[in-house]
Amino acid sequence: MPDTILINLTTGLEDPERVTIAFLVGGAAAQRGKRVAMFLTKEAVRLALPRHAHAVACEGCPPLDRLFEQFADGGGQLLVCPICWNARRLDETALVTNATLAGATPMLDWMGDDAATVFSY
Repeated sequence: MPDTILINLTTGLEDPERVTIAFLVGGAAAQRGKRVAMFLTKEAVRLALPRHAHAVACEGCPPLDRLFEQFADGGGQLLVCPICWNARRLDETALVTNATLAGATPMLDWMGDDAATVFSY
């Protein structure tokens, strides 16, 4: 498996199970020492707001805020679609510390030319 992992997440808390799975995969990749980022689009951009990633998707599922913290602590980055962010009139200064506004070109630059594994949720 390549050392670069990109997770494309298009869903926010309207589908907490999907978000939970994305952060489980991202956290596992970070724990294995992979270079990992999550490209947040559509409603998923709200996850880059402080204290927004707060949900329990299902009985027996870990709390999303814990997964979110583990992802960040493991070096996981959030690349936030600026078009989606601005369409929702969100405040750029409110981004969590591991998030940056980054559209398609910066996301591809982050991936680089080497092989990468991409997951999409």
